[in-house]
Amino acid sequence: MLLALAAGPMAAGVIAFILGKRFGRTARDYFADLVAVVELALLIYCSYLELSGKPVYFIARDMCGLGLSLKLDGFRIIYGLVAAFMWAMTTIFSREYMAHYPRTNRYYFFFLFTLGATVGVFLSADLFTTFLFFEIMSFTSYAWVAHDETKESLRAAETYLCVAVIGGMVMLMGLFLLYSMTGTLRMEELYESVSQAVLIDPSLKSRVYVAGGCMLFGFGAKAGMFPLHIWLPKAHPVAPAPASALLSGILTKSGIFGILVISSHIFLHDPDWGFTILVLGVITMFTGALLGVFSINIKRTLACSSMSQIGFILVGIGMQGLLGGENALAIRGTILHMVNHSLIKLVLFMCAGVIYMNLHELDLNRIRGFGKGKIILTAAFLVGGLSISGIPGFSGYISKTLLHESIVEYMNEAPAEMYGTYKFIEAVFLLTGGMTLAYMTKLFAAVFIEKRTAGSGHGQGDAGSYSYSAEDERSGHEHDTGCREGAYMNDQSSFAIILSALVLFILGAGPYRFMDSIAALAVPFMNGEEFGERVNYFSGGNLKGGLISISIGMLIYFGFIRTVLMKKDESGNKVYIDAWPAWLDVENLIYRPALQHIIPFVLSFILRIFDRMTDHAVSLMQRTMLSEIEPRRPLLYGNAFTHTAGMALDKVEELLNDTIRKKRPKHVNYEKKIALSVEQVFKTFRLTSRSVSFGLMMFSLGCIFTLIYLIYVLVMHIT
Repeated sequence: MLLALAAGPMAAGVIAFILGKRFGRTARDYFADLVAVVELALLIYCSYLELSGKPVYFIARDMCGLGLSLKLDGFRIIYGLVAAFMWAMTTIFSREYMAHYPRTNRYYFFFLFTLGATVGVFLSADLFTTFLFFEIMSFTSYAWVAHDETKESLRAAETYLCVAVIGGMVMLMGLFLLYSMTGTLRMEELYESVSQAVLIDPSLKSRVYVAGGCMLFGFGAKAGMFPLHIWLPKAHPVAPAPASALLSGILTKSGIFGILVISSHIFLHDPDWGFTILVLGVITMFTGALLGVFSINIKRTLACSSMSQIGFILVGIGMQGLLGGENALAIRGTILHMVNHSLIKLVLFMCAGVIYMNLHELDLNRIRGFGKGKIILTAAFLVGGLSISGIPGFSGYISKTLLHESIVEYMNEAPAEMYGTYKFIEAVFLLTGGMTLAYMTKLFAAVFIEKRTAGSGHGQGDAGSYSYSAEDERSGHEHDTGCREGAYMNDQSSFAIILSALVLFILGAGPYRFMDSIAALAVPFMNGEEFGERVNYFSGGNLKGGLISISIGMLIYFGFIRTVLMKKDESGNKVYIDAWPAWLDVENLIYRPALQHIIPFVLSFILRIFDRMTDHAVSLMQRTMLSEIEPRRPLLYGNAFTHTAGMALDKVEELLNDTIRKKRPKHVNYEKKIALSVEQVFKTFRLTSRSVSFGLMMFSLGCIFTLIYLIYVLVMHIT
């Protein structure tokens, strides 16, 4: 059944493509909805079996060389259900959102294919299976980013694919190293196998770190970890909103899944590894928030927010390694922030999608005021914004509190000389939380509070009508949205947004009943200890951290965003300005010059040196060791064989002319004659060997010899 959960949606993607071609959009859309709902239902059923004590697993030992293995446990149940739920909601939302897009058959094909691959990643029981599904997921999701086929989307897709391919190859190198040392890639066997290998040969410890670093590179690239984050702020704005929700909420978590496997199954309780992840997490967390504060594109802001929240999760993973056996707070904070971020971005990106499909704009200056009076959209966006900002009473506050407390806990136990370092990390954590609130306040104020200006949108947004250009008509966009006249989204989209926001709200409203239960399920996967105490989330100490971040956020919003990042335009209206320096783009500043110019130049320079060295070496040998060797004169005809045979026949002819044929001698240049004959034979053979009939003949001969060999082996085996 687990194989069906991974392979079923892939097969359904092909069927959906055919349905769209043969029977139209309606049949395809309903089929896609059915597939997503069935996937969710099957996962719920399998989860019920697993929690009831009936193990659910799949193993194919001979498939793909090393075999495929899938299983369910607490963590896999959580993320399998999160993935299936998000896909069900975005599939329903896609029906209206994609109505004005061309090439929707292609979209649904890759949409469902990626569902199967992503579920396969989260259900994988060994790293080889993880790698296979991970790479499938990377290539199929590339089509989401490139879907619009504009210059911007194709460039972003190019970046996404480049990062995915390089990351995948580096990850594969790490898997090779790990397998060579342990002989296994099964997750449940890794810790014991690595420990035994290092115990037998302590010098392997460095190789284990190299393997772990390679895998971290690959998984971190997909997660959006600094400095491999370059695809994330560019891919989300150009991809369709349902795809953006999945890229941010689920596909980044597949990278986190891999990092969790490395950290809790290879480097369990390793403080050096934990500190490395912590530092990368802090940089990722702060950098993403800084980009979010400066961004004036709603989807780009949400993308930068995703990068920042991935940093929060990496901080939790790092603290797990530092805290060792006392890492229950870090484990709970990590898994809960993963779940929170997934569901939050589902809600926020669908809300951004509603704005875009009405206005075809993402710039805050063009969409400002669109959400005024739209109750469903306002409520959903508010739940998502308050949750991600860590406001008490919402789900994000719970997970951020646990992560903050894990830092405080270790800070009090760390060596005295490291106290200042972890105090600084705590300060960055609280500052980043404040920056999150600042840019989310900016988005909410722009869309739902501020008044529309003369240059905002297309002018149709206030009436809630859809705007399509003549270019859309020429491009073959479909306009049947199923939306009531005067409404800004149809009933299906409203259902998807309301249900997603409701789930998020319920989690925050019942932290002890729901969120603690979710966290408890994931503890065994991370090899953590059960947490005996109940965390008082709303104690004075925990509320203090939240209030500090809130205060910082308000200072940044009113003291920096409203003053420095806004200015008056020619009409006297305050507008948001893009103050981020265009040159300060890591991709354009470092990666593209390095990959396209610097590395090719260095490699070609090195190769030219070796080429010149070879030429000089040959020249030196000719002037020294080979100087007295008389060069061989080239043959006039044929090769050495025809020359030898021709010379022999010429000698025979000369002998015959001197004796038997003395009166009637013959003079034939046999060397030339044999050479021409041999050349004609080879020419005929080359012409024949290139023909189809010759190829078929050789294939048949190969089959005959193979059958003879198999019969021989069978007879020898019987006797």
